[in-house]
Amino acid sequence: MQLEEKIWFWLLLVIPILVVLFTIVQLWKRHAQNKFANQRIIKRLSPNRSHFKPILKLIVLCLAFGCLAIAMVNPKIGTKLETVKRQGVDIVFAVDVSKSMLAEDIAPNRLEKAKQLVTQIVNNLASDRIGIIAYAGKAFPQLPITTDYAAAKMFLQNMNTDMLSSQGTAINEAINLSKTYFDDEEQTNRVLIIISDGEDHSEEAAAVAEEADAEGIRIFTIGVGDIKGGPIPEKRNGVVTSYKKNSQGETVITRLNEETLQNIANEANGAYINGKNTKDVVEAIREILNKMDKTEFEAKQFSDFKDQFQWFLGAAILLLFLDIFLLERRTAWLKKLNLFNENF
Repeated sequence: MQLEEKIWFWLLLVIPILVVLFTIVQLWKRHAQNKFANQRIIKRLSPNRSHFKPILKLIVLCLAFGCLAIAMVNPKIGTKLETVKRQGVDIVFAVDVSKSMLAEDIAPNRLEKAKQLVTQIVNNLASDRIGIIAYAGKAFPQLPITTDYAAAKMFLQNMNTDMLSSQGTAINEAINLSKTYFDDEEQTNRVLIIISDGEDHSEEAAAVAEEADAEGIRIFTIGVGDIKGGPIPEKRNGVVTSYKKNSQGETVITRLNEETLQNIANEANGAYINGKNTKDVVEAIREILNKMDKTEFEAKQFSDFKDQFQWFLGAAILLLFLDIFLLERRTAWLKKLNLFNENF
């Protein structure tokens, strides 16, 4: 299903406005009637007045506006599921979510910069499949290999430094976890892109990267941060209250470790890219992917999406006509049935 014009969902705000206006009018009418006579006399003067009909008219009117809003959104339903052939590269992004990624030596901070880089790279992909891994002291799968770029961006934006309790930069675990993402043993175009500051890493990372290269996985590393480094802010309600300190009470300064990231990339037939300039990073990754062989794979997707607005528009018009002809007084047949206990 697709929703073509989601902005029209704002039309649903008319419904609570109608309910509030209806309540105000009913209270005003009752107040005015009480000035004229008490309720017992009013019931005798207007025996056919219905207490339920105004509420029924309001419900019908609200349903009409609801259907009209959905009609304006224009939902579409895919009528046919077909298998399409695509050519692309399998790319796994491993994003460092350790506390050092909160350093603000690169705006707005290292983690947000990493998210921006991945988002822009994804925006420039065509038919490649992507997966996401989050890692700190441990590696954790975020999104398996998929062609759903919208889902990838959603998972990416929800990543933060609190999602993993163990701290550190276990790049080796991220590399090992990435091996489980590539489901085709014959595939040669496997890419792992690591986005990190490279600090506090495991010494095993380079050796694990060499093993990954033997399995056909090329690793490219993107460094975020500054080699001069910066403190790690500790915030409360978005306001910096202090900076992280070590056991001696000194402020911790975290620095971009480019050497580590370069070694990992070199061991896995890849390359290191400094992540300071987003445009340069995206262009470098695009050139790398364009030179790689593309593997053909199958993907199922809905096609022949058909508009469904007419059903909701028809329902809205029908309900509006019903509201027009629905009188507020009790009808004779309804009075006989006394469904709402309105006979006195």
